[in-house]
Amino acid sequence: MGKVNPIYHARLRSDDLKAQINKLEGLAHHTAVNPRFEMFDAQTEDILFKIYGAGHQYIESYKYATVGEAEAMVNLPESAQEAQTLDIPKMGLQQRRQVLQSILTDLQELETQESNALQGEDREDPPGPG
Repeated sequence: MGKVNPIYHARLRSDDLKAQINKLEGLAHHTAVNPRFEMFDAQTEDILFKIYGAGHQYIESYKYATVGEAEAMVNLPESAQEAQTLDIPKMGLQQRRQVLQSILTDLQELETQESNALQGEDREDPPGPG
């Protein structure tokens, strides 16, 4: 039986979410007053769809985080809108990050459980009385 290359590392589903979180950290350093995240959000929703399927609560949670910016603007009294306007992009990034970190934690726990369940399945007991 051939040996598996010890350098090989199987790609995990959580790797895609980690990459998105890293991208989000890069977006946080943009200085635009009203940054646009449509492409990032579409990519993230696509990743979540591939992992969990349509209609999963994590997809809805992420969509809620993306519109949280608009809700904050609508729910603020007029006198408070000016002071908070500068924080809205930061708040949107923070909400996205929090949701993605939560999803990543759950996914990594699931991947660990799956890995533990699969360990040893490709091995057979030695022949003989058992």
